[in-house]
This record gives sequence, structure tokens and C-alpha cells, in this order.
Amino acid sequence: MRLQDLTTPAALIDFARMQRNVQRMQQRMNQLGVSFRPHVKTTKCIELVREQITAGAKGITVSTLKEAEQFFAAGINDILYAVGMVAPKLKQTAALINKGCSLKIIADSVDSANAIIEFSNQNKIPFEVWIEIDTDGHRSGVKPESDDLLTIGRILHQGMVTLGGVMTHAGSSYDLNTPEALQSMAEQERSLCVLAATRLRTAGLPCKNVSVGSTPTALSAKNLQGVTEVRAGVYVFFDLVMANVGVCTPDDIALSVLTTVIGHQKEKGWAIVDAGWMAMSRDRGTQKQKHDYGYGQVCSVDGVLLDDCQLSSANQEHGIISTTGLESKEDISTRLPIGTQLRILPNHACATGAQFPEYHTVVTSNGGVPEVGPTWQRFYGW
Repeated sequence: MRLQDLTTPAALIDFARMQRNVQRMQQRMNQLGVSFRPHVKTTKCIELVREQITAGAKGITVSTLKEAEQFFAAGINDILYAVGMVAPKLKQTAALINKGCSLKIIADSVDSANAIIEFSNQNKIPFEVWIEIDTDGHRSGVKPESDDLLTIGRILHQGMVTLGGVMTHAGSSYDLNTPEALQSMAEQERSLCVLAATRLRTAGLPCKNVSVGSTPTALSAKNLQGVTEVRAGVYVFFDLVMANVGVCTPDDIALSVLTTVIGHQKEKGWAIVDAGWMAMSRDRGTQKQKHDYGYGQVCSVDGVLLDDCQLSSANQEHGIISTTGLESKEDISTRLPIGTQLRILPNHACATGAQFPEYHTVVTSNGGVPEVGPTWQRFYGW
């Protein structure tokens, strides 16, 4: 099938780029001597995750229990649910464990730990719980030097519950853009998570697993001493936010949205396409970075960057492409006539992928012509 045969907008995966990204991360983890547990919230796609496991990944990370259910049904057993646990979700979690899923959950508060213990005692469920550590002030987690860390650890080390380890996510790394700053954040993430593990062990509590990770820190860390595993997600596709951070280039981005030119505003130098924010998402993550890509970077249908074109504005089903590369604004209709197919690289791959029910893989023939390969389904829900 040719790209021209697809109904637009459509989500495309450049198969060769995706495989290169998967190999790059796995090889780096192998060199650093740690296991790799990819975060599959980016793709929510069984075929893609199988590519990661084939490359050497050990287990997966999920952000919803629906993901855990879907991937367990597909034969993946070792799963970390990396969102703080609350009592109403324990029944759904227990159902997975009772089916044989090796599902790990996390807690970062005394209240959460107590709810887990109470449910476990009442229902005889052998939860494995990891404590989330705040290593950068970005989001959730308990401070590694706090008294709460040991209190939570002691609560979780009783009955049928196993205190399985500690985990952290240096989300503030997305705000950085130099190798030095990224390496410093990676070391901060590592050292503070290892500190939390050391404090638990010194207090006589078990801490088998020390799990860290984000795409920027995973690709920047120089030393992972004391760490047992790394987690990262968006690396499989990469996106324009990651390009601004400096851990990839636009040519590494494997996910794009295929769109068609449907009209023009010649006096404004605009080409109108059928990919609006319902296709690209509302995420404007590059707006506060060094290069603002609008709603996405425009490429030719064969994936070549059009550096002077940008998806500068978006309505629900309409996108506006503007360009700085024309002598006259009215030339836009000559350069990008109605019916022209283009690809748009996303600001945030997770958000853009979530707009589509399926991915169309793209492979390049021996003649250099992009062709449509297998179609992979993506699932939704919590």
C-alpha cells in the first residue's frame, strides 16, 4: 500500500527510526550494566513493546491499570504500575495479581501505605510495593532524607506485603538542554534514589530494586552505581521536545502525522491541512523551549524536513502551515498545492499518539519510496 492510499490524518511510524531508537537505548543500558524497563504509556501498542522486549528489555512500566491488563493478556508478566496507589484502585490491582500477574505498585505517603496494608490483610493479597522517591521536586514522591521514608517502609514490611524497592522519575530533566545539565540531573536522580535505598537497608528494611529514569537522564547518565534498572518511554519515538532537550535530532523522530493540503489563504501565505489539534493534540511543549515548533514540524511526504515550514496554528480539524521561504506569500499554493501530502513531527509523541486508534508502519523500499507496512492497534482507557 502507498501512503497516498491512506485516509488522512493518520499516525505513521517510521519503522527503521523506531528500531534504531530501541537499539540505541538498550545498548546504552547494556553498557551501563543495568536492566531496562521501558515505559509503554508512549505507545500503548503490543507490537511495539514486543520490539523492545526482543531488543532486551526486562519487564515494562505502565501508567494505567488498563495498560497492565492489556499487556498481561498479551503475555507480559513483569509490570510496574508507576502511578501512586489509592484505595479505590486496589480491587482492580488485586484481580490482576490473582490471575498471576507480577504487578508492582508504588506508594509515597503513609496514607497510601496504610490503605495497601489494610486491603492486603482483609483480602489476603500479596502486594509488592515500591516507594516513590522525589529526587528533583518535579512531581510526586517522598524525600529521600525524610522520616516519612522509613515510616512508609516499616508499614509496608509486614503481613503479606513485600517492600520491593524504590523508584524515581527526574521529570525536570525535560526543562534542560545542555549535556552538562543533563549529566548533573542524571547523577542527582541516581544518588538520591540510592540514598533512599541505603537508608531503608540501614534501618533493617529490604530494598532489592532501585529504579530510576527518564529519557533525558537515561541517555545522559555516566554512572549508575547502585541502580538496578532504568525506565524511559518517549525515546522509542522521540519528539520535538526531546530534540530541544538535545537527546535526539528531528531526524530521529519516528512518529509523524500524515496530512493533506485542503486549501489556502494566499494573501496570508497559509496552506490549510486536515491535521488540527485533534490529530496533533493541544500539547505545546516546545513553546517554552529554545525552538518553538508551533503545533509541529512540517516534512515532505517522504520524511524530509521542510525547515522553513511550520504548523503554526491549529483548530479542531484544521491546521495552518506558514512558511518563511517564499518570495511572495501567494506562492504557497504553487509550492504546496491542494492534495499535497505532508508529514508533521509532534511536539509530544505520547500526546499525539493518543489521538489515534492505530499506527501505520512505514518502510522504505529498495527504490527509496516509503510504503505502508503492517498496521498496529493502539488501546485507550484507564
